[in-house]
Amino acid sequence: MAKLINVGFGNVVNSRKIVAVVSPDAAPVKRMIQSVKGTRTLIDATQGRKTKAVIVTSDDYLVLSALQPETIARRFSEAYGEEMREEGNE
Repeated sequence: MAKLINVGFGNVVNSRKIVAVVSPDAAPVKRMIQSVKGTRTLIDATQGRKTKAVIVTSDDYLVLSALQPETIARRFSEAYGEEMREEGNE
């Protein structure tokens, strides 16, 4: 079952599609964002705030988030920790 991870402001991403959550400050990440700017593969979920995390998906989408990468990673871990506990109880 797909888990949806809140990436800020009520926006969610299918956690099964997440490949990486990275900081937007690195030059390679900046180049990735510039290369897809203006296309349908860039999803801006920042609501006009500063981009603090870039989520890379297995479908080659880039999702910009105003949340810290650590916050998104924690939400991801919490979602899958809960799933692991549920499977253990069956």
